[in-house]
Amino acid sequence: MAGIELGAKAPKAGVSRGVAVLDFILRIVGIIATLASAIAMGTTDESLPFFTQFIRFKAQYDDLPTFTFFVVANSIVSAYLVLSLALSIFHILKSGAQKSRVVLIFFDAGMLAFLTAAASAASAIVYLAHKGNTRTNWFAICQQFNSFCQRTSGSLIGSFGGMIVFILLILLSAVTLSRR
Repeated sequence: MAGIELGAKAPKAGVSRGVAVLDFILRIVGIIATLASAIAMGTTDESLPFFTQFIRFKAQYDDLPTFTFFVVANSIVSAYLVLSLALSIFHILKSGAQKSRVVLIFFDAGMLAFLTAAASAASAIVYLAHKGNTRTNWFAICQQFNSFCQRTSGSLIGSFGGMIVFILLILLSAVTLSRR
């Protein structure tokens, strides 16, 4: 009878270790997505000549506080994910840890909210850059600053990918805790 119980617990520990490895991999994917997003937005700028070569119009990410917030938020989230790798490794080594999973769920939810706020605000500005709003005299600039708009839009993709990773991390941790 004792052999049957050991056999029943061994797969559960293996599943928990597999979930912890998946958690670690998702955190690495999140780091890549948010860091690439911050770098793509932070290095976005474009200049266009106006009448002569000496007079130029310039579009940079730091011209808009929303984009600066986006870069800072993605950088903070990326740094958090790097720091959380230590707890993820701890979960691989000790799959029965529960309190640290609760802490991760709490902080992951906070980072998800922070990242969502930054990406949503930046999305509104990117939308205005593409479509404009004639009622408020905000003209679409993407016909002139095409490279700028492509990079900002691409940067949003990485950030939304990071949001999906956080949702998966929270669900993964919640399922792992509910099994115990």
